[in-house]
Amino acid sequence: MEIIILGFIFGAILQYARLNRFDTIAGMAVLQNFTIAKTMAFTIGLGALLLQAEIYFGWADYHVKPLILTGVLMGGLLFGVGMAILGYCPGTVVISLGQGNLDALPGIVGGVCGSLMFAIAYPYLTPLLGTSLGSLSVRSMLPDNTLFWIAVSALAILFMGIALLLHRLQNQGWRWLYAAIGLALLNVLLTSPSVAGHPMGASAAFAYAGMSLTGLGDAAYWKKIAEPGAWELWFLTGAFLAGLVFALHQRTFRITSVPALWVRYYGANPGKRFFWAFIGGFLLLFGARMAGGCTSGHVISGGMQLAISSLLFAVVVFAAFLATGRYFYRAGGVFAGLSPSRSLATNEL
Repeated sequence: MEIIILGFIFGAILQYARLNRFDTIAGMAVLQNFTIAKTMAFTIGLGALLLQAEIYFGWADYHVKPLILTGVLMGGLLFGVGMAILGYCPGTVVISLGQGNLDALPGIVGGVCGSLMFAIAYPYLTPLLGTSLGSLSVRSMLPDNTLFWIAVSALAILFMGIALLLHRLQNQGWRWLYAAIGLALLNVLLTSPSVAGHPMGASAAFAYAGMSLTGLGDAAYWKKIAEPGAWELWFLTGAFLAGLVFALHQRTFRITSVPALWVRYYGANPGKRFFWAFIGGFLLLFGARMAGGCTSGHVISGGMQLAISSLLFAVVVFAAFLATGRYFYRAGGVFAGLSPSRSLATNEL
């Protein structure tokens, strides 16, 4: 029950600042909405200071993801492409489904299929992903406390400064800042062994669900993801409930099939949107499993720990995300002819 409550808080924070919305995430891909970028940058900056202090005083431990170079690079590439096409992240897609966005459902199904495909191919893919270079972080690279805290402070100021600069370029209110503070505090809370001892994460839940439902996948991989996957599944259950409860409370719950921004580029055809949502979800979660994490588990949690693998993953994800946005979303839709073409006049059912 505690995990569901924590997931509910996570979902409430994201929906408060509309960070789960397709139009917000895909809007960043076409450089029309900077909410995602400035929220994540400020969360990492503030969170790095708070989390490093928490660990320094012995109130929490590091959970640094190892640097497996090919896995992080290729996984980040696929993840960024999938996120731009789907318009959701592994954590935000369930919140949007709770709010009535039906296009999130094929994204979830695609994500389960993508992570299950990785679980099945795990023995064959593992040698291709490269060897682990270790759990590298700014802490491990700078054992001297003085140099370490100078680096932490400089990086924190850099990330928060980028966020505030983006806000000056596009002022859409301060909800993003309150959400960033909330996410940083939540991850600090989650990392504490007295609360959860498990940093924020979402993508392992998809692999756990797929393997549980089908009984397929490599046994060694199941052993690796079973415990975190179960935790994250309950965490996302709370996030889904947050989307549903707040949508009902605010009377904004709507059963919709095609987001407004998608309509601008590809029209109101739900079949086309569902097709690409499935493809995006598949790429998103296959990439997440290759890299060992997603936007919440790698970029935010790992970024706050100043893990080298997570910072590299973030750079690759956003590069692929913006490049895909540049070519996937154009007037008329450059991939308009590659999916089902049955038309529907409205995007609401």
